[in-house]
Amino acid sequence: MIFALLGILAGIIVGWFVPFTIPIEFTRYTAVVILGIIDALLGAIRAQLTKDHYDPWIFATGLFFNIVLALVITLFGDVLGLDLYLAATVVFTFRIFSNVGIARRALFDLYLKKTHYLKSEEIK
Repeated sequence: MIFALLGILAGIIVGWFVPFTIPIEFTRYTAVVILGIIDALLGAIRAQLTKDHYDPWIFATGLFFNIVLALVITLFGDVLGLDLYLAATVVFTFRIFSNVGIARRALFDLYLKKTHYLKSEEIK
């Protein structure tokens, strides 16, 4: 998990300093790929916080599958002349908010358990 976060941080730093522009024709593809990456990352964070079984291979394959599926849906929409990338955007956004909500709840529960434990220790 820490390696994924370090890799993302390194990618952000490199991307910040390397001048690279994306042609306007590829903005939809870029948007759905970024949402797919964020979805996979937040899913991994949620799995780590909720004590689900986090597996780096599941993270990597989920990340790859999200990216490929989003690109295929966007490409298929372009071939048909439809804005199918919006479907991928809606689904990824829903999953991102869902994962953030679950992770927030897990962090809040950990905070409550910690403060309750500290209060019970003070009483003794």
